[in-house]
Amino acid sequence: MKNFFIALVGLNFTFNILYVIGRYSDFISNTFYYLFSLSIGITLVIFLYLLLHEVLNLFHKTLKNVDMAKRAFIKKGADGAMLALSTSYVAAGAYEGRKEPVVNVVKFEHFDFSIVQISDLHIGGLIDRAFVKASVQKINALKPDIVCITGDLIDTALDSIKDAVRELESIESKHGIYYILGNHEYFHDPLKIIAFMKTMNITLLLNENIQIDTLKLNIVGVTDRIGYRTGLLQPDIHKAFQNIDKSYNTILLAHQPKFIEELGPYKPELVLSGHTHGGQIWPFEYLVRLQQPYIKGLHKLPNGSHIYVNSGIGFWGPPMRLASQAEIAYIV
Repeated sequence: MKNFFIALVGLNFTFNILYVIGRYSDFISNTFYYLFSLSIGITLVIFLYLLLHEVLNLFHKTLKNVDMAKRAFIKKGADGAMLALSTSYVAAGAYEGRKEPVVNVVKFEHFDFSIVQISDLHIGGLIDRAFVKASVQKINALKPDIVCITGDLIDTALDSIKDAVRELESIESKHGIYYILGNHEYFHDPLKIIAFMKTMNITLLLNENIQIDTLKLNIVGVTDRIGYRTGLLQPDIHKAFQNIDKSYNTILLAHQPKFIEELGPYKPELVLSGHTHGGQIWPFEYLVRLQQPYIKGLHKLPNGSHIYVNSGIGFWGPPMRLASQAEIAYIV
């Protein structure tokens, strides 16, 4: 068992490295890239395995009055059960990760129009042009009034995925498509991404707002909070809300739910966020909760506003999900 575990860890570490290489290059086929990406999930499982193993080991040490044969049997049984549980965990996560995004219908009584929100597409690697095209078809079937893309759209070098991104131009929305940056855009030359997105029929909001008079609606978009760390494209809520029509309803697009801490005097009827992936792989949502106030779903804020946190239409890292379904939010 020990030698097997050492070999598994060594092979998985090699696959981790190959995953990183494949993430930022195009010479590894999608089949192998998929296998390598699973290694990130296996790394998480090994971490959980070691934690649980230490707990069981402490329990085993308390069995001082049990003869050695029984103690050995208990230890082998526990090791076997943990191995089976770990294998099932990875298999279940990979199975859920391969499922198509569901359409989550969200009832929001404050508006009399429909919104489709997608977030965290993470185009690159396994999220390719075919995936984007299929997602656009699902969106168009809903016949939305507005489409909002709340960040982390791009997650690799832009030049290798321009055709996939341009598939989004096929979205059919009565009153436009609105997009904000997520933190991952900052990792891949955000200024280049901005310049490219401005050539498309998608409205990019960089601490800006736009009015849709026929709906009596302001749409406000802020850049991501990672801008504070990078010193580039920092969010500015005051600039973003400048000159809005106060007689209109307002939607704020902010990639991270944590941005609600910066609302100050502003009270948009609805904040649309993503970033969390709904935790993506249980139990890691509990770690996300340490950093973000909400993980997924619709919530009412103390100031009377509401926030909807999208679980993401794609994934980051391993193509795995547990207790978090990829989604297209249909807000009606």
